[in-house]
Amino acid sequence: MDRRHFLRSLAATGAAAGTTATAGCAGVLGGSDDGTILGPPEQTRGDPVHPIHGDEMPDFTVPDPIAGEEVSVSDFEGDRAVLWTSFYTSCPDGVCPALILRLRRAQEYATEQGFGDEAAFLPLTFDPERDTAEVLREYAGQQGVNLDAGNWHFLRPESYEAGQELHDEHFGLEIEKTDGEQYENLEYAFPHYGLILLVNKGGIVERAYPRGSRTDIEQLVNDFERVVTA
Repeated sequence: MDRRHFLRSLAATGAAAGTTATAGCAGVLGGSDDGTILGPPEQTRGDPVHPIHGDEMPDFTVPDPIAGEEVSVSDFEGDRAVLWTSFYTSCPDGVCPALILRLRRAQEYATEQGFGDEAAFLPLTFDPERDTAEVLREYAGQQGVNLDAGNWHFLRPESYEAGQELHDEHFGLEIEKTDGEQYENLEYAFPHYGLILLVNKGGIVERAYPRGSRTDIEQLVNDFERVVTA
């Protein structure tokens, strides 16, 4: 059974039992049996079914075209906490810049506080046709990302189809092109979910922020710090 079907089975089981993940208080330090640090938030499995608190972070390998290397999520297990999201640089409605802003602010804070070497930031584009290494490098400059810190990897699937499969299989997220004619100079666009995942050094999801572009930045950075420095 692949991860997506496993998560969907959990969702069905939870719905049948009428259960919710409400035990404990959001943000309480744990050290619980499921390998998490933060206490469970008041979050239930919905649709799309993506990893939430206590789940293992899906492992996949995707090129970082700027660094010229393959990056696997499992590379960071045991050494670094991870903030992951997916985006595209041509996003016309401000959602993707807001996602990148939250990761970038966490990167800044990690540098300021001296734990940048214990963190990794893994934004994954689902528009590899347009998001080349050159475009991603320029976007990093526009968004204030520090590529020289050694902890930020723009991930770019080999093809649009590979990106679709990755999002669907590992995160239950549907990525589909839509006509971009309503936007100036945009052939196609992507409606998307805006998910951010915070993963601890053991590879376990601590927080899923389903509407990441609207997540309170201070809260996200606070969650991030507690997970990294625990």
